[in-house]
Amino acid sequence: MTVLAVPTQPFPDQKPGTSGLRKKVPVFRQPAYVENFVQAIFDTLPERAGATLVVGGDGRFLNREVVQTTLKIAAANGFARILVGQGGLLSTPAASCVIRRSGALGGVVLSASHNPGGPEGDFGIKFNGRNGGPAPEPVTEAIYARTRAINAYRIVEAPDIDLERLGDVALGEATVTVIDPVADYAALMETLIDFPRIAALFAAGFRMRFDAMSAVTGPYAREILERRLGAPAGTVVNGVPLPDFGGHHPDPNPVHAHDLMALMTGPDAPDFGAASDGDGDRNMIVAPGLFVTPSDSLAILAAHAHLAPGYAGGLAGIARSMPTSRAADRVAASLGIPAYETPTGWKFFGNLLDAGRITLCGEESAGTGSHHVREKDGLWAVLLWLNLIAATGKPAAQVVRDHWAAYGRDYYARHDYEEVENAAAEELMAALRGTLAALPGRRFGDLTVEAADDFAYADPVDGSVTARQGVRVLFREDARVVFRLSGTGTVGATLRVYLERYARDRLDAPSTEMLAPVVAAAEAIAGIAARTGRTGPSVVT
Repeated sequence: MTVLAVPTQPFPDQKPGTSGLRKKVPVFRQPAYVENFVQAIFDTLPERAGATLVVGGDGRFLNREVVQTTLKIAAANGFARILVGQGGLLSTPAASCVIRRSGALGGVVLSASHNPGGPEGDFGIKFNGRNGGPAPEPVTEAIYARTRAINAYRIVEAPDIDLERLGDVALGEATVTVIDPVADYAALMETLIDFPRIAALFAAGFRMRFDAMSAVTGPYAREILERRLGAPAGTVVNGVPLPDFGGHHPDPNPVHAHDLMALMTGPDAPDFGAASDGDGDRNMIVAPGLFVTPSDSLAILAAHAHLAPGYAGGLAGIARSMPTSRAADRVAASLGIPAYETPTGWKFFGNLLDAGRITLCGEESAGTGSHHVREKDGLWAVLLWLNLIAATGKPAAQVVRDHWAAYGRDYYARHDYEEVENAAAEELMAALRGTLAALPGRRFGDLTVEAADDFAYADPVDGSVTARQGVRVLFREDARVVFRLSGTGTVGATLRVYLERYARDRLDAPSTEMLAPVVAAAEAIAGIAARTGRTGPSVVT
């Protein structure tokens, strides 16, 4: 097999965001666009000769083609062994698991997470390092610098690999091993979660609905829930990964998982509902008649984690992203363990996990995880919920309400303004930053500003400082609003407004009613309607 050095020209738009490089599919289909970026990743890895690499993705449109290209470029760049999921599939948490178990140098993960797929949808490429987690900023900056200077990529001239046949195949000087994408991950779950106890729960007639959203988690959920735990066939729906996710938006929230929400709020709701997203790293938890916010879910799992075998020794600490509600902080305080507040982006949890400072972590955007991998993990969170339900003998809704009774309730919502014109979004954030000094003491309706800042994070492990991570406004009445621009979209800017209000007594009021004063204050402070032309958010979760 011949190794070719193919001349190329840099593309100006290959700067990775918080979760790698994400663009529309037609952008990735430009000649040499994928090749340039993958070669740039490998050029930043001088130790790649003789190393192991993991490759896989969420099965969205273009996944198979980019897997084949990545294998050939990896073989041409000195990797000795390349592990690839059967069919080109690996959920993001499973990729992290395989990287860690195999001692790989890292992995190329192909996903745009919860973004839509299809020929006109989104695609993404990111690199995960030795610890199984997303590359830290110095690495992504090095990759970006290389994309701006690249003049050639190396690739093996060879037929495509048969991705359906398990086992080894030679590719140039490398050995490609097609692996069962579920096996390592399922084995890891059995060490963390009380499978016999959950199996007994299902055997006793417990009913569940898991919506895989026609995305990558389907094969994992069917193997673990239906085959290993004995849930009835049909418990998992939309379980076949499709390149366009069946035409749906694979984001597990009440808006996009509307069929699950309709079932769980209907007259014949099963005992428990859950969903996962495009690449399997996010989760949605629904009790009959009650959506559990991701912030509450993190706090509830932290309070009950000791009931699962993998966490019986207790937690070292808990971390949450800054926009996530403070519910987990209250659990940490009751347990006498540290609570950390980080910027949005899973890579910020990596240092804390690697240093042993935390055991559980999570983000309000439906991501929850622990020290078992270095990515958020949707199915793991669902299994931990089943473990605590089985161990406590309480219905899911009772678990939630008992938690509120013990800790109080952080009413919470996120308002997304999607595809806002970039200049307008940047001007809005600049104006907010310009008002920070004048906000304390000002009154908006019944709320009085206690403090306001632009969140900056000093990493307690390596001392690095990450600034300008979102504007926080804290009110004396134990309420909060956060404004930030998201880095996960591919068109325009997404303005996210996070709204939170703590209550110790009114625990079962409508969230919209409890948060209405915070919503009004947010608009008065930021002037969203005037600056963006939007009269309301695109999505409320």
